[in-house]
Amino acid sequence: MTNELKAQFTRRITEANPTEMVVILYDMALEYIDEALDAHKADDRKAFRLAISRVRGCIDELMHSVNLEYEPAPTLLKLYIFSIRRLAACEFKFETEGLTDIRKIIEPLRDAYDKIAPENTAGPVMQGTQKVYAGLTYGRDDVNEDMMSESNRGFKA
Repeated sequence: MTNELKAQFTRRITEANPTEMVVILYDMALEYIDEALDAHKADDRKAFRLAISRVRGCIDELMHSVNLEYEPAPTLLKLYIFSIRRLAACEFKFETEGLTDIRKIIEPLRDAYDKIAPENTAGPVMQGTQKVYAGLTYGRDDVNEDMMSESNRGFKA
């Protein structure tokens, strides 16, 4: 994952409500799946295993966030367990078919959570974080991205 993408995920995490956090975990898992596929194409087993490990970490976090009091939770848990098993098979056999299967599971779930995320009015999970304001400024010959943040870096005096 590029440093720019890491920074983007970090900004999203600091401002996310609980449902948006699930979307972010799905996005991260999909990004790591892409990294695993790229590593497989390059025949880089070490990078492949690392990417698989990171996908597994995202799915583990999703598994731990399941609230079993609600109806779709048992089904979600089964899908996550299936995905973990497919990841283990991919890692052992150095194959990518399971990654395609996992993508077919994660993408619709990600889209569903993304649709309901605005309905969650719980506010950000992280409290006391700095706010980042970004925009574009136009120069004579170019366009610049401009970012400003609060000076207290998230700490309240």
